[in-house]
Amino acid sequence: MNKKTRDWDTIIEFIIVIMLGITALLTAWASWISSLHGGNQSTNYTTSNNLASEGNSEYNAGVQQMNQNMMLWNDISDMQMEILFAQNADDQLTVEKTCYQLFYKLDENLSEDMGNAVGWSISEDDYDNPTATILDWMDTPESMTSPFFDQAYVDTYFEKANDLLEQSTQALEQGREDNSNGDAFGLVTVIFSVVLFLLGIANSFKNKKTKHAVVVISFAALVIAVIYMTTLPLPTGFSMSTFLGG
Repeated sequence: MNKKTRDWDTIIEFIIVIMLGITALLTAWASWISSLHGGNQSTNYTTSNNLASEGNSEYNAGVQQMNQNMMLWNDISDMQMEILFAQNADDQLTVEKTCYQLFYKLDENLSEDMGNAVGWSISEDDYDNPTATILDWMDTPESMTSPFFDQAYVDTYFEKANDLLEQSTQALEQGREDNSNGDAFGLVTVIFSVVLFLLGIANSFKNKKTKHAVVVISFAALVIAVIYMTTLPLPTGFSMSTFLGG
C-alpha cells in the first residue's frame, strides 16, 4: 500500500468519524424537537377538548336563556294585545292596569340587549306615568315586532359559545399540525439512524469501492435529511434564547 492510498484511507476514516459525530448530534436534536411537538400536540388536544366542553355548555346556556326570553316576549305580546283590545273597547281602567303591569314587567325582566332590540329605554321621569310610557313605546315599530325575527339578535345568545368553539377548532388544528410536524421530525430521526448504521458498518467492507459507495450514500442521505429538517417549523413558543436561559 503506497502513501497516497494510506492518505486517502485516512481521509475517509476522518470523514466517517466527523459524519458520525454530526449525525449523532442531529439525531438527538431531531428526536428532541419531535418530542416537543408531541408535548404541544397533547396540550393543544387537551385545550381543544376543554374549550369544546365549555363552548357546548355556553351554547346550552344560550338556548335556555333564549327560550326564557321567548316566553317573556310571548307574555309581553299578550299584554300588548290586551291593551289594544281595551283601547278599542274604550276600557281605560284595563288600559292603565295592563300598562302598569307591562311597564314593570319590562323594567324588571328585559336584558339590555333585548331592551335595545325592542326599543325599550326609559328615564327616571317615566316611572311617574307608566301608562303614557307604555303607550308611547307601543307606537314604535320595534315594540310590536319580535326581536327573534332578527338573526343578528338571536346570534348574540351564542356569541360566547361560538367564540369558545372557534378557539377549540383552532387549538385542534394546531394540535394536528404539531402531530404532523412531530411525525416529520420522527422521519428525519429514522433517516439519521440509517445514516449512523451505514457509517457504522462502512469500515467492515474490505472492498474500497463498496466502502466508498456506502460513505457517499450516507452523505447524500444526511444532506437530504438536513435540508428537509430545515423546512420544518419548530414547536410553537420555542426559541434557543429561551432554552438557553437568555
